[in-house]
Amino acid sequence: MSSLLPIAASTGADIPLWLIAPFALLLLLIATMPLAPARVKHLWEHYYPHVAIALGLVVAIYYVLRIPSGGAILSHTLQEYVSFIILIGSLFVVAGGIHLKVKGEASPMENVVFLAVGAVLANVIGTTGASMVLIRPWIRMNKIRISAFHVVFFIFIVSNVGGALTPIGDPPLFLGFLRGVPFFWLIEHVMVQWIVTLILLLTVFYAFDSRSFHRMPLKLQRDARAEETWRFDGAINILFLIAIVSAVFLPAAYFLREAIMLGAAVGSYLLTPKRVHQENSFTFGPIKEVAFLFVGIFATMMPALGYLELHGVDFGFTRALQYYFASGGLSAVLDNAPTYVNFLQLAQTTAIAENPAAFAGTSGAAATLVLLQQKPQFVVAVSLGSVFFGAMTYIGNGPNFMVKSIAHDAGVHCPSFFGYIFRFSLPILLPILALGGWLFL
Repeated sequence: MSSLLPIAASTGADIPLWLIAPFALLLLLIATMPLAPARVKHLWEHYYPHVAIALGLVVAIYYVLRIPSGGAILSHTLQEYVSFIILIGSLFVVAGGIHLKVKGEASPMENVVFLAVGAVLANVIGTTGASMVLIRPWIRMNKIRISAFHVVFFIFIVSNVGGALTPIGDPPLFLGFLRGVPFFWLIEHVMVQWIVTLILLLTVFYAFDSRSFHRMPLKLQRDARAEETWRFDGAINILFLIAIVSAVFLPAAYFLREAIMLGAAVGSYLLTPKRVHQENSFTFGPIKEVAFLFVGIFATMMPALGYLELHGVDFGFTRALQYYFASGGLSAVLDNAPTYVNFLQLAQTTAIAENPAAFAGTSGAAATLVLLQQKPQFVVAVSLGSVFFGAMTYIGNGPNFMVKSIAHDAGVHCPSFFGYIFRFSLPILLPILALGGWLFL
């Protein structure tokens, strides 16, 4: 388990509010630039690495020059970033070497099974990996009647809700793992809520899909019930995937864990047949974007975490539902990884204020373990809020826009940004997530 300290730990100094501005600005740009006019969006796509690095440097320089122990805090932040990006990157590369081919037209029940399997797979190769592996087969197996709701429910289930059980499932949860949340802790504490949420989403999808299926001509319905043909390419990547997942359990010392993950990614890229990469339209563009943006996020996030450490109790968050909806609301419109980290810090600050004796002499992973004992419902709420509500908009989680882009390129009609929210997220997803929070938190 990682021994990394919280990013804001032991600064010994108050954090000026203006220093949080680079973090807020970077998140605002990430949320709005994909929706900007084409010319502005093009400028952002060209210069976002410069913007992210420049904003990160503003904070990093201030920490080194003005914050006690600022250099040590920056060093820990860099270690967390390296661990984070190597896991995400290695899963991305390995998933890009796996290709599923399918012929035939799926029935509603087969679609439900496919989405359920995708939800489970998201916890093994991540929501990004599962989304990239499964979206093209999903489109092909529904090619006769593919429509907006097929894309939306794929995003709901495979790209978001599915990956809530393990640190591999979604980037926020891996950041929690780096801070000391045990690998299997979430499985033990959220399984029932995860299953209920998944069943409700699949039930609603089945109702939509059955209606669509029975509107087809009888001949097409008979063809859809015919036996489907599946083919799996890139089997060597199963071994590399096992290596990555196994490496997560290794000690963090000497970057052994990260070295194995990098080795698996390099091996995957070199040994995967080129035609598999071509069929997956594999490029390093998406992971390059994540790497540059998150180096800025990790650096600019330090003052926000430091401020929460010192003043978080002033927010008055004392109930799990508050953490669930607050972290969820921000995850819907901002990246859910920094949202998770900030609310996890807020939960720890609140718990320390209530019972300082329990946290005496602890820091880093040790303090996180105390939080899990003292306020487990807070951690559950932040984890599920950050993961589940990332499905509320196209910008809530990285895979969402990737799936929309792939579907659009394949000729599938996708709802607009606001159409996605008002036709699907608010009337369907939000009530299900609210019911889950009310029942279990």
